[in-house]
Amino acid sequence: MVWRKPLLYLRIQPSYAVSISRMKCIPFFLFAAVTALGQSFTSGQAARLVIGQETFTSQDQNSSDIILGAVSGVAYAADTLFVADSNYVQALPVNHRVLLFRNLSSQLPSPTATLTYNRKCPVCLGQANVVLGQPNMTTTVENDPATQSDLRTPVGVASDGVHVVVADTDHNRVLIWNSIPAFNDQPADVVVGQQDFQSSSIPGFTPNAKVMRSPQGVWILNGKLYVADTGYNRILIFNHIPNANGTAADVVLGAPNMTTFVQPDLSQQATSATASNMLNPVSVTSDGARLFVTDLGYNRVLIWNRVPTSNGVPADVVVGQPDMVSSAANNAFSGMDDSTTSPEQPVLCPVSNGTDINGNPTYPNSCNATLSFPRFALSDGTRLFIADGGNDRVLMFQQIPTQNGVSADVIIGQQGGDINQASDAADSLRSPMSLAWDGTNLYVGDPYNRRVTVYSPGANTVQYSGARNAASMEIFAAGSVTVTGTITANDTVAVTVGNQTTNTGTGCGGAGTTTTGSSSTPATTGTANAPTGCGTTYTYTVKSGDTAVDIVNALVSAINAGNGDANVFAFPDAATNAILLTAKQEGNNGNEVTYVTSVSTSATEVLTAASSTLTGGGDASQLGPGTLIAVQGTNLSANTMSADFTQPSLPTTLGGTQVYINGIRSPVLFVSPGQVNAQIPWEVQDTTSVNIYIRSVMNDGSIMVTTPIAITIVTQNPGIFTQPSNAPGPKPGVILHGSSSASGAVLVDGSINTDDVATIKIENRSYSYTVQTTDTLESIRDALVAEINQDPRVYAVAGVAFAVNFQIYARVPGPDGNGIAISAITTNANGSPQLVLTATNTVLCCANIAGTPVTQANPAVPGETLLVYATGLGLPVVNANTQPLINTGQQYPIGSPVTQPVNFVSSLAGGKTANVLSAGLLPGTVGIFEVILQLNSSMPSDPLTQLTIAQAIFVSNIVTLPIVSP
Repeated sequence: MVWRKPLLYLRIQPSYAVSISRMKCIPFFLFAAVTALGQSFTSGQAARLVIGQETFTSQDQNSSDIILGAVSGVAYAADTLFVADSNYVQALPVNHRVLLFRNLSSQLPSPTATLTYNRKCPVCLGQANVVLGQPNMTTTVENDPATQSDLRTPVGVASDGVHVVVADTDHNRVLIWNSIPAFNDQPADVVVGQQDFQSSSIPGFTPNAKVMRSPQGVWILNGKLYVADTGYNRILIFNHIPNANGTAADVVLGAPNMTTFVQPDLSQQATSATASNMLNPVSVTSDGARLFVTDLGYNRVLIWNRVPTSNGVPADVVVGQPDMVSSAANNAFSGMDDSTTSPEQPVLCPVSNGTDINGNPTYPNSCNATLSFPRFALSDGTRLFIADGGNDRVLMFQQIPTQNGVSADVIIGQQGGDINQASDAADSLRSPMSLAWDGTNLYVGDPYNRRVTVYSPGANTVQYSGARNAASMEIFAAGSVTVTGTITANDTVAVTVGNQTTNTGTGCGGAGTTTTGSSSTPATTGTANAPTGCGTTYTYTVKSGDTAVDIVNALVSAINAGNGDANVFAFPDAATNAILLTAKQEGNNGNEVTYVTSVSTSATEVLTAASSTLTGGGDASQLGPGTLIAVQGTNLSANTMSADFTQPSLPTTLGGTQVYINGIRSPVLFVSPGQVNAQIPWEVQDTTSVNIYIRSVMNDGSIMVTTPIAITIVTQNPGIFTQPSNAPGPKPGVILHGSSSASGAVLVDGSINTDDVATIKIENRSYSYTVQTTDTLESIRDALVAEINQDPRVYAVAGVAFAVNFQIYARVPGPDGNGIAISAITTNANGSPQLVLTATNTVLCCANIAGTPVTQANPAVPGETLLVYATGLGLPVVNANTQPLINTGQQYPIGSPVTQPVNFVSSLAGGKTANVLSAGLLPGTVGIFEVILQLNSSMPSDPLTQLTIAQAIFVSNIVTLPIVSP
């Protein structure tokens, strides 16, 4: 029968080089060098904490003291986070309130703190203590007319630790509290922009020093109040914090005086950007020395090196534009010539990202220096942060810019300057609106995700997508070219390899152009011709006496010659006369590699490409719940050690190292300075993105915490464990012979049809069952299993898979059971049967030594049942019997029921379907699945047979196994 023994058994077999237990700590054989940094932010890092939602991706609209709506303004002072829970970008819901999270340090853990698993997401925190603009935490009505306590679309908020100011945007005013409010709906003390608390009117398009039009930004520092008077295209400065209603501003920026007319119709706007004007400024801040204005309409941030004291002072520096008179969003092409012959290099984005069809350099549409409708700028006195709303990111400049158009050093919310990955993921943003800084944490108002995300610098970094399926690590696309036909001297054969992403030559047709070599090509090697617009063509001229294998070897040598082809590695498979191609780039990029074949006119050889592109490249950093993962980095742990796998549970601290996933301290299998292996908690199966970071106590007692990265959570993404190998291309899988007894399988399919008779014949003995109205495919299977188990030579076992099946085993182990004839048939005396039985073998076969690895010395044979070990198949279907047994970090108990995967598991071996008989958690292990599959009985011999398993759109890494057809 199928081999099932405890994990410990594999660990003590001296001949078994890669035991399953070793897989849990070290097939995580790949290490990535990442430069260790001091405390710093990192491009692409994930948020450490989230405020306002139950998880990073919840987007709950039921606003309360712990659930936020579509927020805009955030501010921090006096251990209090202030959140303006409204917005002006049409994100929903608009809650017309400001929330105060007092005693914030007691609510949020420090970056180095250990976390307790006391809630669904221990890094999803925050509970407001006070609400302004509403009577309680659950009321979110729009307030009109204006009163002393009501708010209508408050967009901006600020505090100096004593006063609180709110931009009450749709009441055209700013409210001031002279002390931090202590109770709900507390009335304001002072109003500016209106003469009293009941007024909210707009005086027209010619302003004065006492009025405002839709103000969106406020700032208070060193006794001064700053207001971004958005509708009047100006910044107002009050030299003293007003203590009387209707106080006039002292200084105006963006206009020469307080009464400059504002054109309300932007289509009639006659002005253009200068150093002295603005178009819809939405925020104003200061670090005490400089002034920063976010000029939304002109897609820029303006910097004054000193806080102006008189009207109309021009700005000194601009960010987001190459000069003071430019204003286009993502102005990447400033300085470009319209000519197609010699375009100038752009000012803001000078690094080319390729060439056009004429060979001229191309440039990205955006980069680290461009802005698109920025929303907020904030400095901590040294660095500058900009919420670049239209690009869904936050830019960080390590030094405050002193020249126009400089590039940001770090991007939060994106992997790079020319990428926009707007989503609700833990490392992404959607139109960030505002920023706050508490000396350790950066708070970002993320309206479309209904949350405030919190970013913290880390001691060092884990690379982007540095957490991967520990079995697959990298999923490379692959393809093949098979050589058949008659071998004729002087015929020319060729393979062209290209890339449909980078190829730009004309006439490609998506597959590359083909050229052929000359008849003088040496007989022993191939020749690589010069690259064409669609790839590189490798040719070989056949010599007298050549075989198909000679042609394969020659073309492989040509493809790999020198530095090799830019896109693929090539390998010979002499058993099948095939060239095996593997992408050099992992993931989906490999699926863009094209390859075509050609032969000379009248050639008798046939070169057949398996497809027009390589296939099978996937993302091993998309992970299902329960997956065993490997996190790669630098200086992750002070120690190197693995967990004790004889224990029923994995530790959550190993060698002083902990792994936090959404704040859940996760089970750890192995730690080292370069790699840490852990398990994704089963509990995250209802979210689509989590953060992950590593905390380690180093040998000197210091605490190292990595900057978090995001993990995309999917239902499943299987990876097959492999044996160690540094060679490129698919690696041998960890695959065992499945049965010491000869075996076969029967698939049960079709539909229920009363009086169908299902018959299994074992040699000359028949076992039948008549279908009843109440039957299911499973009950028919079970009835046949019961019947067959009366047979003297064989017994049957029900399979546990989405395809209903059962296996038949010889009662006598070893080769004596091979050759027992089996067949399956359905009949119905009253008509055509609807039930379908399919015997996958005509005879039982393939007895081996159960549990021994498939190797070149002990290969698999066609029709054999094999055990394939994988992780990442998702949370199994649970029932009353299995649910209590599936727990994060705990071994699935030996003797427990066979689990069923959450989604159908299929398999291809050598291009033929392998029947998956079962795919369940392996008892005695954590997070490892045993996939029992039966090879197709017509498999040819091939020492490099490629095998994958798949669930829905997710395909595992390709592994190899030797098969010999007797």
